[in-house]
Amino acid sequence: MKANSTSPYQDTEACLLRSLKVATTKKVLFIGGSLNQTKMAFRVAQQLDAYGSYFTPYYGDGILRRMSEKGWLNNTILGGAARAATERFLKEQQLPIDYRGERHHYDLVVTGSDSIIPKNIGQRPIILIQEGMMIPENWVSRLVRHLGLPRYLGNTAMTGLSDQYQKFCVASEGWKQAFIQKGVKREKIVVTGIPNFDDVDRYRENDFPHEGYVLGATSCLRETYQYENRKKFIRKVLDVANGRQVIFKLHPNENKARAIREIERYAPQSLIYTQGDINPMIANCEAMVTKYSSVLLVALGLNKRVISDLSEEQLQLLKPWQNGGTSAQRIADVCRQYLCS
Repeated sequence: MKANSTSPYQDTEACLLRSLKVATTKKVLFIGGSLNQTKMAFRVAQQLDAYGSYFTPYYGDGILRRMSEKGWLNNTILGGAARAATERFLKEQQLPIDYRGERHHYDLVVTGSDSIIPKNIGQRPIILIQEGMMIPENWVSRLVRHLGLPRYLGNTAMTGLSDQYQKFCVASEGWKQAFIQKGVKREKIVVTGIPNFDDVDRYRENDFPHEGYVLGATSCLRETYQYENRKKFIRKVLDVANGRQVIFKLHPNENKARAIREIERYAPQSLIYTQGDINPMIANCEAMVTKYSSVLLVALGLNKRVISDLSEEQLQLLKPWQNGGTSAQRIADVCRQYLCS
């Protein structure tokens, strides 16, 4: 989808004038999660710098809070490596942190996940931003729906189904249709594109030292108690490579020692990267093999050959809108509609 030169969500002059009057008093809470979600929230906040912007890592109430404080949820965005990465980023950027959003009354909340809606934001206007790829519907998410269980038990397959937000900003028209089919209300979805995935051509200029290989982007499914046949995945990467160089980039949240042992056993000639930015690796590869990680969106935006658990037809529908990096501004324009009211 080709980006327009101007945003369709531009504020009216009257709204902008009201913004100037209320900006010193209105506050926005940005809820992080994964580092990807946190960086997208930060980019939107940069476009709303006239308002009081505060940040918090992802959080929950009740039993979720107690479990996360005991370290029992360290394999999720409520704790562990994901939370540590978010906190490190917020401190590096010297952003004002309000843990759990308890210090202020907020006029708007911006979040990358509605799996959990804490009580203290439930009555506030909420803007939801698509974080990236969603886990496809499976028996777990269908059971969660049927029994009315907490949405977080269905993982990202339940994204958008809280209906507790005002607008849901998504990556493309294809994604809009996918969420409508899932059950999200059409009138709540706005196609803005999403930061981090809206200008992927910039990754082509890089200093990553390899080219022309097949990239295996691993997942952290097992760390979130989901099934994955890693031996089958590794062999799939080798089949696609058909003798070409293979590089594996490990998911930041997975058990790296275990993953390295498995790759060294079944693909001993491969290169393994446990750290580093995967985006230049995607830009330089000939093809990428993954499950359904958000890195799919980067590869699709770069028109790379992608082999995943999704069909080619599904992949093309989910290609993110490339709008020259204006998604954060477009989402900020949606936010202002509620800050100006």
